Amino acid sequence: MNVVVIGGVALGPKVACRVKRVNPKAQVTLVDAGTLISYGGCGIPYYVSGDVADHTQLQETSFHMVRNVDFFRDCKDFTVRTQTRALAIDRKAKTVRIQGPDGQEEDLPYDKLVLATGSSPRLLPIPGRELPGVFSVSNLEAAIHIKQAVSSGQVQTAVIVGAGFIGLEMAEALADMWGIETAVVEVMDQVLPGFLSPTLAGIAEHHLKEKGVAVYTSEKVLAIEGNGRVSRVRTDKRELSADLVILAVGVTPNDELARQAGITCHERGGIIVSKTMQTSDPSIYAGGDCVVVENLITGKPGYYPLGSLANRQGRVIGTNVAGGRATFDGAVGTFILKLFDFAFAGTGLSLPVALREGFDAISTQVVQFDHAHFFPKKDLVTLEIVAERGSGRILGLQGVCANGDSLKARIDAVAAMLKFRPTLADLSNAEVAYSPPYAAAMDVLNAAANAADNILAGRCEPISPEEFMKLWNNRATEDILCIDCREWGNAAPYVERYPEFWKNIPQGQLRHRLHEVPQDKKILLICNTGGRSYEAQCILKAAGRNDTLDVPGGMGLLRQCGFDPAQE
Repeated sequence: MNVVVIGGVALGPKVACRVKRVNPKAQVTLVDAGTLISYGGCGIPYYVSGDVADHTQLQETSFHMVRNVDFFRDCKDFTVRTQTRALAIDRKAKTVRIQGPDGQEEDLPYDKLVLATGSSPRLLPIPGRELPGVFSVSNLEAAIHIKQAVSSGQVQTAVIVGAGFIGLEMAEALADMWGIETAVVEVMDQVLPGFLSPTLAGIAEHHLKEKGVAVYTSEKVLAIEGNGRVSRVRTDKRELSADLVILAVGVTPNDELARQAGITCHERGGIIVSKTMQTSDPSIYAGGDCVVVENLITGKPGYYPLGSLANRQGRVIGTNVAGGRATFDGAVGTFILKLFDFAFAGTGLSLPVALREGFDAISTQVVQFDHAHFFPKKDLVTLEIVAERGSGRILGLQGVCANGDSLKARIDAVAAMLKFRPTLADLSNAEVAYSPPYAAAMDVLNAAANAADNILAGRCEPISPEEFMKLWNNRATEDILCIDCREWGNAAPYVERYPEFWKNIPQGQLRHRLHEVPQDKKILLICNTGGRSYEAQCILKAAGRNDTLDVPGGMGLLRQCGFDPAQE
């Protein structure tokens, strides 16, 4: 059997290796237009930062062998042809026209063909993008050029266009490791649009600014300018000095080869594949960044250019090409991102995306320690859970924590559940391992489900951090009163500074001080993380007061967003 694989970064080598393991007699040829193959593309920002010292480390196996042409020939028994471009597919003749580094063209015959053509950076139609010093993080070769530019000492200022994963990772790499004055410009109204809610995005933006990265959202880049080399970026609101510009506004699937061959593709881009990863031509398979797969929550086609999915899809394709039967059901969109001192992670739909997809959805935040509260070493975890009204179906979970391992474990647990349409009741009673050094007896996952259930059942009337901040900033006209349910030591700075708008009634004293809650004020209940303020709301409801608002996550969440009235 002749197998031809087009593309040699993540999915392609995985397919080729799997085919040879299942069917050692198969003749496998992998072609790639680049010179460097089989590297960890998600490690590129850490190579630029210097965390990964040499680019060859991104090509190494776990036992430090570099995955190059010789490695795949000698250790894996298949042929790799680099600097070789696939030009066209003749489906009737079952051949691929290729062009080698010498310019010569030839036809490669195949019994099975695998398209692992990946994606390309989305290009902005703005003047100046071709100037020297303007880069996109398209591949390892591009990353080498970026690192050479910053390590030369010639870059003092940098502008990142786009506040997605790559943009923010590159911002950290430049600002943290190289001390470069860095700005991020994002046309949407928040960082990580589509992945985080405004609340969690606000935490990320605040942390970026704490680390010296300037963030400009709701701002459009109009031009990149310079005389022979980039020197500034002009937006619709300002000019930014720039010795280096990185364009990170997303990627588009490389589906041109498939389209030209008459293979069915999605109208918005990406090759359409079945659960066996076959295209509309049963002899041709595709996976990785060039395909769309089913979103297991919405049931609609989704685009997920993630290295983790590419590797899993590669194994499925390799099994099927070699004569087996394996399926890839779809994806829920699980991610994790390191951003200076914090990890941000999520799975499923954020609240804005859930609403956009037509779900009648709500979300709420919980803030809790990742370990038992009495254990000496612990970190706060902030989770935002998204659920559907009526059914209580969990649609997504996102979060932030200084301990990325703690956060990842909880996000992964829910990611594994989502394809089975879990409800809040399922997560509320989910059994997780407990020991004080590792978790609380009532895990933050259980607490998140319980908090959302309280809202859907009408037991909790919440107000989001953004709504609270808006009311607070307009407190003179909104006629509000914040009742701080903490003890006096925590509440004192706020009461003393804002006696007209901030009152301390500890939750344990509230039943005996109900007469102190004014009837003519808009009452906002707050504590450290939301537990006591929720109980205070229950007490007030039992007393007939049904118009109060609770701040889930409390001052802990507000401070993470950069909002603390005592520090104004």
